[in-house]
Amino acid sequence: MLKKDNPKVINAWCSYDWANSVYALTISSAIFPVYYNEVTRDFFGGDKVLFLSYSIENTVLYSWALSFSFLVIVFLSPLLSGIADYGAMKKAMMKFFTYLGAAACMLLFFFDGQNIEFGISMTVLASIGYAGSLVFYNSYLPEVASTENFDRISAKGYSMGYIGSVIQLLFSLVMVLKPELFGLEKGTLPARLSFLTVGVWWIGFSQIAFYYLPKNPHGRTPDMVHLFKKGANELALVWASLKQLPETKRFLSSFFFYSMGVQTVMLLAATFGEKELELESSKLIITVLIIQIVAIGGAYLFALLSERKSNKFSLLSMILIWVGICIGAYFVYTEFQFYILAVVVGLVMGGIQSLSRSTYSKLIPENTPDTASYFSFYDVTEKLSIVGGTFCYGLIEQLTGSMRNSIVALGIFFVIGLSLILKLRVKK
Repeated sequence: MLKKDNPKVINAWCSYDWANSVYALTISSAIFPVYYNEVTRDFFGGDKVLFLSYSIENTVLYSWALSFSFLVIVFLSPLLSGIADYGAMKKAMMKFFTYLGAAACMLLFFFDGQNIEFGISMTVLASIGYAGSLVFYNSYLPEVASTENFDRISAKGYSMGYIGSVIQLLFSLVMVLKPELFGLEKGTLPARLSFLTVGVWWIGFSQIAFYYLPKNPHGRTPDMVHLFKKGANELALVWASLKQLPETKRFLSSFFFYSMGVQTVMLLAATFGEKELELESSKLIITVLIIQIVAIGGAYLFALLSERKSNKFSLLSMILIWVGICIGAYFVYTEFQFYILAVVVGLVMGGIQSLSRSTYSKLIPENTPDTASYFSFYDVTEKLSIVGGTFCYGLIEQLTGSMRNSIVALGIFFVIGLSLILKLRVKK
């Protein structure tokens, strides 16, 4: 059995947030969405693009591509997590998805707008790699830390991720805005090089976690001949166990709805600013930087609030703020207003991600050897919420012609999540 709260192992676990968060920032939120809009608009002469001979809005296509990638993970992660738990293959699975996602990021270097099928395919694979690796990464938390430290260590991981991603994005931002400092000419090359550096960063720093995290923390000796069948049985046992955990089910229901809002805002905030406010790419990237920097403090702030009050109180406070964000976003028309909104988003973004992970860790059986299987249901809930959120966001924009109407729908999701979590009982 792995000894918990080992500083080296804790720091190594947190370092994976440092490694993979560059994808979430540079590829999902900042440079790539803006680059994608610009190169597709230049090649196709407007916002309408041809994808597999079908005419569609470029932003709608991007939203639905993300939805598809997360839907793939929804189907894959439960079975793979059961296999990982039974076969002591958690670290191996984490490595596979890491290398898949990082390689796809590097291949985005070859996307120039006209090869849109290739660009969307690499976007999907990068997203699958990122989301898939997190299933197994998150499941290590209850194995490396004791219950009373979940909130603090989860916040530390997210904070390290925000710091690392900001450093990498600042490097990429300088390269995009001042390419002459690197001996480059203005054009698409600096942005494409930033996609390449994301993959290198992700693979490089993930080696710290891969070195220190245990391969088989529960000392299992699996029957490798019947691995697939045994993994499926492992998952079935966890599913049966979840049915006997009413507070865990209640939390997952609430988490599904408020995550529809949180994840969609994170993924599509840059496209909102670019399309609705017509902000320049440099200003959009600065906005994302503001969100990341404020999120560092937000993660620790709400972990402290959880310690003083409770996880439930802290989560309710953040969801209420998210409802206010959705209302405010509908009425944002100026650059200054967008920056103010970004500060508020950053404050609650880090907190709600960190506290959701640690709260769920408190709601699963202590010292269970099936952490990957339990966290696969957490991950499936989150990914289904992303599928639903991004799909609804794109569909409402397609039907109404405005992202502002899509924002209103996100506010409704937060309200539903708020109503469900009011009945939650979780130990302080």
